[in-house]
Amino acid sequence: MITLYGFGPYLGMPDGSPYCMKAEILLRMAGLEYVKNTGAGPDQGPKGKLPFIDDADEVVADTSFIRAHIERKYGFDFDRGLDAVGRAQAWAVERMLEDHLYWCCLHMRWGIQENFDKGPAHFFDRAPEAIRDQLRSTARNKVLGSLQAQGIGRHTAEEITELGGRTLESLSALLGKRLWLMGDQPCGTDAAMTGMLATLLNGALDSPLRHRGLVHANLARYIDRAVPHFFPEFAWAPVARPRESPAMAFA
Repeated sequence: MITLYGFGPYLGMPDGSPYCMKAEILLRMAGLEYVKNTGAGPDQGPKGKLPFIDDADEVVADTSFIRAHIERKYGFDFDRGLDAVGRAQAWAVERMLEDHLYWCCLHMRWGIQENFDKGPAHFFDRAPEAIRDQLRSTARNKVLGSLQAQGIGRHTAEEITELGGRTLESLSALLGKRLWLMGDQPCGTDAAMTGMLATLLNGALDSPLRHRGLVHANLARYIDRAVPHFFPEFAWAPVARPRESPAMAFA
């Protein structure tokens, strides 16, 4: 039995981390049985982060390598039906999501004071009161330092919104009227796309970038379809406007 280590439901998502959502979607897409452990901290993972999996004592960290492990050990092809060009396009979109949009989402959560107070600050609510505020401050400074080192954190909030908005505009154009990123069936990149768009578009935290994303009705309809598809047990709060319901989106 595979054990998936993640955070658990938080901030309006089946898992508070887009990468933990991605890993869980990959396991579900492949039809693999697993149990989820939400009691481990990131420091218990082999790379100091969540998610990671334990598959018969083989521990695999990072969603790209979790996917490769599933493909290698269980023979599941997440991009079945795609030719070489389609596979390359899907990989390019995944990198756009995870190497760019993710950092914009991280700024939305940790860099905007109101969102930090409503969201990540509560990650430490169970810590002893005497050290709780210090843990919050240390963690936030570490994340903001990572944003600075990566480069996104060197921009103004308006510039980050502009850059993230261009990525969302591109993603909307690539998706078009399709059910899933590459066609009528989800591919591996849809796991990443679902996690990232759920992070950005759900209503738990607000930001100018979120509103830039909601302008693209096909992205709102996509996430309103994707989360219930992959997590039917989760009570997802729809983000699409009533006149742009998910039922209409894929007619």
